[in-house]
Amino acid sequence: MNTPQETRNERLAATLIRHLKQRHYDAYYCHDTNELLEKVKSLIPEGSTITWGGSDSIRSTGVTTMLRDGNYRVFDRDEATTDDEKVAIYRKAFECDYYLASANAISEDGVIVNIDGNGNRVAAITWGPKHVVFVVGLNKVCQDVDAAIKRARSVAAPVNMARFNLNTPCSKDGTCHDCKSPDSICNYVSIQRMSHPAGRHIVLLVGEDLGY
Repeated sequence: MNTPQETRNERLAATLIRHLKQRHYDAYYCHDTNELLEKVKSLIPEGSTITWGGSDSIRSTGVTTMLRDGNYRVFDRDEATTDDEKVAIYRKAFECDYYLASANAISEDGVIVNIDGNGNRVAAITWGPKHVVFVVGLNKVCQDVDAAIKRARSVAAPVNMARFNLNTPCSKDGTCHDCKSPDSICNYVSIQRMSHPAGRHIVLLVGEDLGY
């Protein structure tokens, strides 16, 4: 028997999936990370070329480890030993069959919001790879687009600043100052209304708290 939280998650996911499909995404709900790993495996054919952004969600769930250990051609930015190697993998993303990412926030009606420091992640999400797979915990769901942008700026960005140990006002007090710091990671804001061409983007909603 479902707990109240599980019931709410299933109902929220069903609502989101309906809106996402209206926006031409493929979308699925995974109750937990075990279901997520099986879904990723079923969606990505063996032999595919794959890379990913800096998402904590895809790493913490074991998705990246599974893909590295599987029969895929993986370009892993985490294995780069120099900045030049990392940039080369950033550029390689545009040629890949699959690019994996998360979202900083998603509105209840299916608009995806991401904030990026270098722009490589939002660039690849927007154009290039044949398919983009979003792994999104239900903790990222916000009431509307304004709330999603606020979550990205006031929750995700300060946590990521602490994660990367960069020097901005939010890294000191945990709140957004709409700063113009050279270290800011709020340089590129992506508000994605729909998937184009239809089905290029796949959203995997997960009934757990993932990422920031």
